[in-house]
Amino acid sequence: MPITKQSTTLEYTCDLIRRASVTPKDEGCQDFMIEKLEALGFEITRLPFGEGDERVENFWAVYDGSKSNGSETTAPTLIFAGHTDVVPTGDLSAWDSDPFEPTMVNGELVGRGAADMKGSLAAMLACCERFIQQHPAFNGRIGFLITSDEEGPATYGTVKVVEWLQEQQQRIDYCIVGEPSSTATLGDVIKNGRRGSLNGYLRINGKQGHIAYPHLADNPIHRSSEALVKLVAEQWDQGNDYFPPTSFQISNMNSGTGATNVIPGHTEMVFNFRYSTETTADQLRERVAKILDGCDINYQLDWVHSGEPFLTPAGELTDACASVIKKVTGTQATLSTTGGTSDGRFIAKLGCQLVELGPINKTIHQINERVDANSLDQLTEVYQGVLESLFI
Repeated sequence: MPITKQSTTLEYTCDLIRRASVTPKDEGCQDFMIEKLEALGFEITRLPFGEGDERVENFWAVYDGSKSNGSETTAPTLIFAGHTDVVPTGDLSAWDSDPFEPTMVNGELVGRGAADMKGSLAAMLACCERFIQQHPAFNGRIGFLITSDEEGPATYGTVKVVEWLQEQQQRIDYCIVGEPSSTATLGDVIKNGRRGSLNGYLRINGKQGHIAYPHLADNPIHRSSEALVKLVAEQWDQGNDYFPPTSFQISNMNSGTGATNVIPGHTEMVFNFRYSTETTADQLRERVAKILDGCDINYQLDWVHSGEPFLTPAGELTDACASVIKKVTGTQATLSTTGGTSDGRFIAKLGCQLVELGPINKTIHQINERVDANSLDQLTEVYQGVLESLFI
């Protein structure tokens, strides 16, 4: 159904969805946002990183409300963080409508990025327009940290902007990341942290041979069994009030030549730790090496560290978000650290209180991704209410 009557937030969401910004392409989304922010008086710094096909568009924007009311420059800063890039559409024929032409179906806005996370970006813009119009002078600063590299390798996006902010000695007190955090209703879940992610790439070597003459070979699959049992059985930590215990999971295991009568020469596996703040990546590496070294195997092990865990304990920001959500939606929010990694892992290094707060995540990355249109207006109210709670 064509979209006729639109709120500002819905209008902005549609404008962003129409830009086919498949990661890492931005396709003008940031130009659109910058135009709106400049009109409000934000100072803009474009921060592209990478070259050629790897070039990523980013920007930093800041509005200093304390300049207008004579406050000290120590006034707190809240930033909205997010990404304009979206995941690929997949099979276009499987969509009920053009994924880059927003469509309304039974009160839901359908389009790639509707929930992840162009709806949040639109709500951030709309809330700032209303907030600054109503409160042009306030005791604080509002910032925007926007990238087009969150859904991709995340090499030249937020991580680079955070490094630049550190070099500029920019102080950040609060951050709201617009990731779709909600589960059943808007605001029922606030992400106040994420687990760390550590990947291991293990190769266990044996000796290839004829399966009828096992004494002349060394089966690496058999060799791996002791190590696997010990790794799976290990209790890595107990977790804490915010995090479940660290988990170890094998995601891939490959071996063999394809023939039924050949003992393979090696076996390979990929495993992952989702770990809490009760342990560190270095500790996990050391403990895995100790287990493997205690087994009768010849192995090589490489590591890829995807992100440190981070946590914002209950405090000013979480309290403000929960209070406003209750007022706007009637929902009692729950703090959670579940889910995968996000750009919050980079921003948390700035030492700020950080939460992820956005739409329902039920359809993100799926065919016919969609979001309840009314919830976007509620999200705008929530974002504005948090600004008022912290700054007014």
